[in-house]
Amino acid sequence: MQKRPNNRLALRPKRPFPSPNASRFTTPASSTLTSAVNSTYPSEAEDEDATSKAKPFPFLSLPSELRNKIYYMVFAAAPTVIDLDPSTHRIYHRHQLFALFRVSRQVHRETKHHFFSTHTFRIFPTYPGRYFKTKRPLLARLPAQSRQSITSLQLRIGPGWNNPPKGWVVNDALGLEDCTSVRTLKVFVECDPSDVIFAGFRKSEGFYERFSANLLAAVLNEVPSIKVVEFDAYSSVTRTGDMMSGLGAVVSKYEKIVAWGEERGWDKESDQVWLDAILMHGGGRLSKSVAVFA
Repeated sequence: MQKRPNNRLALRPKRPFPSPNASRFTTPASSTLTSAVNSTYPSEAEDEDATSKAKPFPFLSLPSELRNKIYYMVFAAAPTVIDLDPSTHRIYHRHQLFALFRVSRQVHRETKHHFFSTHTFRIFPTYPGRYFKTKRPLLARLPAQSRQSITSLQLRIGPGWNNPPKGWVVNDALGLEDCTSVRTLKVFVECDPSDVIFAGFRKSEGFYERFSANLLAAVLNEVPSIKVVEFDAYSSVTRTGDMMSGLGAVVSKYEKIVAWGEERGWDKESDQVWLDAILMHGGGRLSKSVAVFA
């Protein structure tokens, strides 16, 4: 005869509750961990005390020369020539170059003046696309107070030589009259359409040369504070070509000092040309700005 399975549950006796005395001597693992953490990290009260004792660095107590040196290091990531260029805009945001403008009023004044006085600003944009044809160049977009701090401008000649943009015109909207601190105008010539290689592609004979000379004259007339006109160019541009001869005549008319950039190498040639002119014509009233274009 088959036995029936035993489905009864085996009841175990309950464990006795710990006595009050035993609980005093038992330390849970969580309590041990908590005490270890508390001993390693400061409490909130200790953290607040340490924060209240730390004093901010007295940056504005530093000499102005040292502060300017720090500003120079902060703005070192910015390009030397500022223009309407998307890559320049990305650099500003990537490096947070203008974060100092929001520190305080004094730091805002100092950093803003330092930035605009130590960089060269391009008068007319050369970046292809909508910026190149815009009627509001960079100077027109800047506040008048910022334009007053600018000490160096650049006029780049060559882009649009067959059909210059309509926005390349000196007018009141450009804001050059506010650039009262400008002392140097850098003129960079990319090409000379009078060269034979441009034959058959010119809008008309001598058109762009006259356009460039008139543009330079308008800038010099609008910014009388300019003392030095620095010329530079690509290797294909000659100093005796129609383009440079016309620009040199404008500089001579306004009696500005001529300087030469490093890229073309004219800075090394100008001293020899000037010496030859002195030997041929004597010192007298000979203008160096005329001699170097001869």
